Amino acid sequence: MIIAIGDLVWDVLVKPDGLLLPGGDTTGSIKLAPGGSAANVAAWVARCGAPAGFIGALGADVFGDLIAADLQHEGVETHIVRLRHSETGVVLALIDRAGQRSMVTNRGADHQLMPDMTPEGVLRSCSHLHVTGWSLFSDPPRAAALHAARIASAFGATISFDPASYQIIREIGHDQFDRITADLPVDMLFPNRDEGEALTGEREPQAIAAALRERFPGALVALKLDRDGCFIMTHTLIAHIPGQVIGTPVDTTGAGDAFNGAFLARYLTTGDAAGAARFANRIGAWVAQRSGARPPIDNELRQILSDSR
Repeated sequence: MIIAIGDLVWDVLVKPDGLLLPGGDTTGSIKLAPGGSAANVAAWVARCGAPAGFIGALGADVFGDLIAADLQHEGVETHIVRLRHSETGVVLALIDRAGQRSMVTNRGADHQLMPDMTPEGVLRSCSHLHVTGWSLFSDPPRAAALHAARIASAFGATISFDPASYQIIREIGHDQFDRITADLPVDMLFPNRDEGEALTGEREPQAIAAALRERFPGALVALKLDRDGCFIMTHTLIAHIPGQVIGTPVDTTGAGDAFNGAFLARYLTTGDAAGAARFANRIGAWVAQRSGARPPIDNELRQILSDSR
């Protein structure tokens, strides 16, 4: 079982037809879609054929009912606490003409997860735990995420970490980020290029990966490079894995999460980092050509999953 802990929220995807000026109005598309970085990873682990679980918190509202049911429909085993005095989280994603997204996140129930809400039996028996930066930037839910990681690691699970937001890393500062993550055991690291630059001050992928390997000794680093694919560094492999050739992305929301889930599902099964990266690149590119973090499964995705077995 590959478990993700953290956020399960609704994404409100807004793509204006024109420039959105202060005080102005424009037309555009608005879509409500299931999201949350940790939940997205769990869903993509399941879609890619590995046993997946999720630990998190939702409000005791109808939006929580719907999003929990959606994640279960993805084939994810859920361990969700329902909080009566908190609302289910929402993320507003503004998507520009190039498909890039800027996000505003409210502090919903997912930010109220406490250590005593995490199921120790599940954590002791899982093979892997995935943690995102959204679970560490504030407390709660920081203590719950660190508590879960310590338990899972103590019982033999590997731990992966996605830093999640270059903007917040820059706002809190490199030193504070190091203090926050000092107690987090990390076996795999999934930053994107902007996060890697914010964490290391380096600009070239190999230099970023090398600096991160110094910060997290022994960790596999999978540096996500958008349309350029990814850069992988382990103790036996240093390689740029080219991305898929696509046109202008429709929406990059969740593409990195999809990469993470696909990589984990494949790598934890085969131990082949390069093969897992090629597979994850294809999955991430498929997501970027559609709207939302978990677009409906179509024949193209079925073919990718079939070709990669």
